[in-house]
Amino acid sequence: MKLGDRSQRMASISQHHQQTRILVQAAAAVCEDKKGLDTRILELDPIDAGLSDFFLVTSATNDRQAIAIADEIEHRLKKEFGVFPNSVEGRRHGEWILLDYVDFVVHVFLVERRAFYDIERLRKSARPLTPAEFDAELKAALAAKTLAARKKATAKPKPAKEKPAPAKPAPRPKLKPAKKSAAKKAAPKKPAKKSASAKQPTAKKAAAKKPAAKKATAKKPVRKKS
Repeated sequence: MKLGDRSQRMASISQHHQQTRILVQAAAAVCEDKKGLDTRILELDPIDAGLSDFFLVTSATNDRQAIAIADEIEHRLKKEFGVFPNSVEGRRHGEWILLDYVDFVVHVFLVERRAFYDIERLRKSARPLTPAEFDAELKAALAAKTLAARKKATAKPKPAKEKPAPAKPAPRPKLKPAKKSAAKKAAPKKPAKKSASAKQPTAKKAAAKKPAAKKATAKKPVRKKS
């Protein structure tokens, strides 16, 4: 058996045993409410116990009280926990009523019958407890279980927070090339360079272009008549 499976099985057994203790405590509370006498819980030795873990033993002064105790135990465990006895014996006579819940057995005796059978003496290896002692042990066990669960929860290391991956830069939108106009502007053509001889007009052409100098004629002043 693997270590993990074994620990899981042990935890399951412990939880089941705890549930059995709660049922025994509820049955013992009924004995106290119904004025049962000298109520005892025998925690049986695992080697000597067989299938059962506990015996709950109480006494009644008459058969009617014994039947009332047994009926109330059966009713309360059925109502509060949904648990039924595997078998019931001796209810008709009420001298010794036995309720077998497999994991624990309830014995309701008449006082004289209990002294006669002396079931506590037959189970010498069992550990006898009063309902108050049993209740104190159960509360201590539940408190220890709760504390252990809290320690286990706080001892678990918190998972390291994963660093967020750096955000990838958004891809740049591809720019579409501007549509070329159908009619391209014609680049201005550079004028062809004229030859040096063409640039300088000949002396004859220059002389021809110059207007003839007009002879200055002296204008006589016009006298005004008086």
